[in-house]
Order: sequence, then C-alpha cells, then structure tokens
Amino acid sequence: MLADKRILLIIGGGIAAFKSLDLIRRLRERGAHVTPVLTRAGSEFVTPLSVSALAGEKLYQDLFDLTAEAEMGHIELSRAADLVVVAPATADLMGKMAAGLANDLASTLLMATDKRVLIAPSMNVRMWEHPATQRNLATLKEDGVLCVGPTEGDMACGEFGYGRLAEPMDIVAAIDAALSDGPMKGKHVLVTSGPTHEPIDPVRYIANRSSGAQGTAIARALAALGADVTFVTGPADVAPPSNVRVVKVQTAAEMLDAVMAAPAADAAVFAAAVADWHVANAGPSKIKKDGNGLPELRFAENPDILATVSQLTKGRPKLVVGFAAETDDVIANATAKRLRKGCDWIVANDVSPATGIMGGAENDVTLITADGSEDWPRMGKDEVATRLAQQIADALL
Repeated sequence: MLADKRILLIIGGGIAAFKSLDLIRRLRERGAHVTPVLTRAGSEFVTPLSVSALAGEKLYQDLFDLTAEAEMGHIELSRAADLVVVAPATADLMGKMAAGLANDLASTLLMATDKRVLIAPSMNVRMWEHPATQRNLATLKEDGVLCVGPTEGDMACGEFGYGRLAEPMDIVAAIDAALSDGPMKGKHVLVTSGPTHEPIDPVRYIANRSSGAQGTAIARALAALGADVTFVTGPADVAPPSNVRVVKVQTAAEMLDAVMAAPAADAAVFAAAVADWHVANAGPSKIKKDGNGLPELRFAENPDILATVSQLTKGRPKLVVGFAAETDDVIANATAKRLRKGCDWIVANDVSPATGIMGGAENDVTLITADGSEDWPRMGKDEVATRLAQQIADALL
C-alpha cells in the first residue's frame, strides 16, 4: 500500500522525537520515500545525520536556505509529497497550525501544502489536557487534519496519562489508511484481544497468559486496510492501537456486554484469551491466611462469547473468526472447536511452553475453514495480522 508513496515527515521537538527514526525505517521497509524536515527543537533530540541516513534523502531544516530554494522551493517541497506527517506534533506546532502561523520551515510547509496532513501529538499530559491544546485540536480536525494518538502511559517527565506519541506501527497504519481508501473502507470489524481477569478477591484474579500483542496487531492491520474497528480489550500488556475505537474491560462478562453493545459488524475476530471460568464466591475483601486451612473457591463457567456471536440468528457478522490456543492435537481440537462454536474460521496455534508463542513476538498458525486447513509459516505477529486482515478483506468482497 505504501510502495512508492512520498511522505513529507516533519519531526517536532520533544523526547519522543527518537521514535521518528523507527518510523522512517518502518516506512522505508514498506517501500515509501521519506523526505525529512527537522525543526530546530527536534534537532535537540535527534541528529540531522541520523535522520538523513535512515531516510536516504536530503534533510531540510532552514526556511531561508537559498541553495535549497534554488533546487526545490518550500512551496514545491510542500506539494511534492502524497501526505504530510508531523511526528511528533508538539503543542507548539499544533498551536501554529491552528493559528495559521508560518515563521519557520515546518510551519510554512504546513501552510503551503495542498496535501492531506496527519499529526501524531506528543506532549506532557497536562499540556495535552490544557483547554488551548484541545481547542487547537478541534480546529485542526475541522480543517481536515488527521490525527493518530496520543496514547496513555508513563512519560519521560515522570507523569502518567495521555500524551505519549503513538507507536511507529500505529502511525504507519494511519498513514496507510490516509493514503488509500483500502479494500475495507465502509466495513466495520469487531476485534477482541488480551486476557480477561476474573477476581478471586479485590487483589487476586485468574487469567490466561496473553499479552494481547496478536489481537492488537490484527486491529491495526484491519484499520490500515480502511476498516472501522471496534477493539474490545482485556488488561493486555501492549497498548491498544491509536486509530481504532477502544473499549476496555476486565472480565469475560464485561467483554460479552461490550461485544453485544458494539455496532453491527461485517466481521468479528475473537483473538482474546477469555478465561473459561470465574470464581462464583469471589471475596469482597482480601482473603487472609488464618490457619484454618485453604479457602474454598467455587468456579462457574464464563459466557462463551465466540459461540454466542457465531450462533446469532439476527445481526450475525458475515464472517466470524475465532482463535484456538492449544497444547495438544492442535489441528484436531481446533477443527472440532470451529464446528462446536459455529464460527466460520479458526486460527489455530500451538501455545505449548516450548514454542514461545504465548507472550512472544512470533506466531505459528493454521487457518481452518470449511474448505480445510492452511498452514502458515512461522512469522512475526504483525505479519500474521497483515495476512489475516487481507484474507478477511478478500472474504468480504
């Protein structure tokens, strides 16, 4: 999708500028051409040489560089790209954009361009929440500026909250979506991800060993194809994508409620590792060791979310995809699961400890459908997600 696309990347100041180097690498891996513009503040965090070397293109910094003006004026530079990306977009840059200021190369390019603009904000949480920043964001969106992020998390300043730059792969997905309508445009896809936490008492819970990495990658890949994605996630280790609708839950019951409350979907991908049981007699306060023996825990089955959606008589998605994490007889168990649940596809994988799949960076899956099984080579979870998203797109055509 990004092959031969020209990206004008404006790198603002802030500690998150270091992520722009990975963003350039990811874009170039996908065949995009990146023309970098480094602000004066940005050069305090990344060097011009590192940016230029990774981009493989000349770096632009100064508005009044006469040599650059003779070779390519700032007007032409601003219009030669297919998309203008600002990452990180600082509060200062967003303010200049909203006010129409043009007093340096970056702001002048943004004023002069006739192409779409995508910003990836990054700043301290208080700066992000400030009314001026939110007014500026609203103005930019009214002007047609696209936005990815920010995300929530720990910051270099020691605070926690929204303001973290979106991860490079989330920005890549947003760029991909901005540059193409995509085969999934107009389609709504529901994706579940992560584990569920079933309380034993207020401080303990039962869960599966899921990082949420595969479900997150699938949601990101579907969004990159233009899909409108509702992402229902348990308490995962990885942050959710920035360009999807996120619904956070804790328990299987909450996940089912969120799934049933989601807008009607064309496809649903159930990648979450939902706990099969919950503790029926979960304690209202922390259970103490009192010397009178072990506490008695009574288990009850959790709702079967995949089967519930697969067997809907009204409003069932055209395509329902489940996951089967198995440790023994993987294909046989996954095939039986597809029939038992009533879903269309099952993505089966062996999560035995020796495979390193559960919580790891790679996956080794077999796609099982009514037509049989298709073994995929072991690959990164992003690659699995890309391949699955494309097959979902093909199935919905």
